[in-house]
Amino acid sequence: MKLPSLNQWFVQWTYLKLPKSMSKEIGKIQPLVGDIKTLIAESRQQVAVAVNSAMSMLYWNIGKRINEELLQNQRAEYGKEIVVSVARQLEVEYGKGWGEKQLRQCMKLADTFPEKEIVYTLCRQLSWSHIRLVMFMEEPLKRQFYIEMCEMEKWSVRTFRDRINSMLYERTAISKKPALTIQNDLELLKNEQQLHKAIEIARNKMKNNEQKRFFPKTPRFLPNNYKNV
Repeated sequence: MKLPSLNQWFVQWTYLKLPKSMSKEIGKIQPLVGDIKTLIAESRQQVAVAVNSAMSMLYWNIGKRINEELLQNQRAEYGKEIVVSVARQLEVEYGKGWGEKQLRQCMKLADTFPEKEIVYTLCRQLSWSHIRLVMFMEEPLKRQFYIEMCEMEKWSVRTFRDRINSMLYERTAISKKPALTIQNDLELLKNEQQLHKAIEIARNKMKNNEQKRFFPKTPRFLPNNYKNV
């Protein structure tokens, strides 16, 4: 059982100490207080999304600018030198968070998602920590599958990483379809959210994995229409 916080204890104690007439008045405004709390929470969430989106777009613009610079000089040595040099100067000004590793992640982001409009939409859906998990996937359809699944299921970074490590895409029937069919299915998922069968299969697999931990000898059954999805 979750115990009340110190602040909740204080509010309850204060409420009991007040005269009955005032206690009734406080009781009447509780819905108002609840609405205000909801507005504050929603506003904080909106600010967090806006900040995350702005930072992710910053990383993309930085990566795009560095990639453009490297394209002007084809020497591999030049590419390595310029990234290291830029990182050193940025670290002096902005700290260790702008080291060579961070710059190369920015470059990878811009390389994986070259279109700005797509990146803008992606940044509104997923956090930078989520994006880092998918931008290194070489297969575009696999990457898109995880993006759509994560956005629909609202996975945390930890859950998202676990799903990827468990090879959810490879173990789902959709991965065995022709590339064009997968693309069409993902478009349905993104635009109309009608790809329920593939989602249900993925969910069933996750549930089965959880049950297997507690009932290792229990046989695993798949839906009858599994192969038709």
